[in-house]
Amino acid sequence: MGFPLDRATIEAAFLRACHAELEALKPGNVHIHGAGHGMDTEHFERAAAAAAPFLADPTRGVGARILGAVGASVAETGLNTNLGIVLLCAPLAAAAGLRDGAPDLRDRLARVIDALDRSDADQAFQAIVIAKPAGLGRAEQGDVNVPPTMTLKEAMEIASKRDRISRAYVTRFEDIFEHGLPELYAARRAAENESLAITALHMSFLASFADSHISRKYGIEVAEAVQREAQEAEALWRPAPRPETWPGLLNLDRSLKARALNPGTTADFVVGTLFADMLIRQSATNRLS
Repeated sequence: MGFPLDRATIEAAFLRACHAELEALKPGNVHIHGAGHGMDTEHFERAAAAAAPFLADPTRGVGARILGAVGASVAETGLNTNLGIVLLCAPLAAAAGLRDGAPDLRDRLARVIDALDRSDADQAFQAIVIAKPAGLGRAEQGDVNVPPTMTLKEAMEIASKRDRISRAYVTRFEDIFEHGLPELYAARRAAENESLAITALHMSFLASFADSHISRKYGIEVAEAVQREAQEAEALWRPAPRPETWPGLLNLDRSLKARALNPGTTADFVVGTLFADMLIRQSATNRLS
């Protein structure tokens, strides 16, 4: 029991997190209850399977894990399905596999992030260019289209004011450890099953933060409007969805997709939270239940 976890365990935890996220209704995103944005669950399942071996590879640094996972995913699907997921999960996977480190996953993660260097930035930049995320522009500093002159952590700090995933790298994944995990645990206590708890987690993220993916494509005002919609729908999902609130959540899902509003960053944090939870539980019990 305890850390480090081996490669097979980390890979299995990542795949399970990706599949669990797809099994839950997440308004605006792709899931088993509804495709959207030109994608369906098969795209994400194939991408996860392609990415998993690279994310869990203990011989790779964080940047190499990101580049390998994103390159394999895009080659498999022809789409950017999981750049944000990979950016969040690669440091977590590295932290879980550290041979010497603290017993706490977040402390191990801080050590991984502090050790990121310019080669990690170079490889992550290459991955971002391969994925071609929506709304990616040019930047005076930390532009992914040119070779980096800084570490990956420094590059993420520059982008952190406009991108929630970048912000995670400078806050020791605050959104996952201080928001996502407590919300997931609370939802599990109230929900009839795990998928409903994940729906509540998704809606909590959507209501708490303006989604960076929507903001890049349509502007912060639109992202904040979607955030307000999630807040106004709180009775449908807090503490957890119920049979009588399910139709309302489906209606919100259809409405967001009809407007081409994809809260992709929110989905990325859902997967990241589930992955962190599974790594912690695996460390404690040596078994994913």
